[in-house]
Amino acid sequence: MLNESVLILNRSWIAVNVANVRRALTLVYQGYAKVVSPEDFSTYDFDDWRELSKAADDYCIHTINFKIKIPEVIVLTVFNGVYRRDIKFSRRNIFERDKNTCQYCGRKFKKWELTLDHVVPRSLGGRSTWENLVLACVPCNVKKGNRTPEGATLPLIRRPRKPRWLPYSGESLSLVVKPSWQKFVDAAYWDVELKD
Repeated sequence: MLNESVLILNRSWIAVNVANVRRALTLVYQGYAKVVSPEDFSTYDFDDWRELSKAADDYCIHTINFKIKIPEVIVLTVFNGVYRRDIKFSRRNIFERDKNTCQYCGRKFKKWELTLDHVVPRSLGGRSTWENLVLACVPCNVKKGNRTPEGATLPLIRRPRKPRWLPYSGESLSLVVKPSWQKFVDAAYWDVELKD
């Protein structure tokens, strides 16, 4: 329960990050954030949230002295900026985007069984960009060789694209969005501008 995701909003109520329950409750306890009620968007400090949690039956953390309901959304009381919105173009993030899945055969592999493949080979003018790099298993990469997917009759299961993640969190929006987050998360999509 302590590792469930909690949406973090800045003071302007813009989604800026995702944290686990432990971190979110720590921020609320220290006075850096307040819990947002998904029903009516009321905000609660730690003591008020603990008092409100007495009536809750589910999704609570029990301590020796009290129980406290797991928050879904918190709003920061001191931070009004936004985190860095660019996503680092890295091997790790390509693996995260493609979910350890070969983009030619569609099978999932361990990281060490996958390679990075240029959809349009570098020898044919292909560049290292989000739209031209995919994960490939060794057999598919060998079969494709120095050709395009069409030339090797190995169609991509999904065209590569720039990822759409929450700012700074590295978490895919499609994986972590809870219904109570929707009004806040819609504004968190963005296009990442990359240069080769």
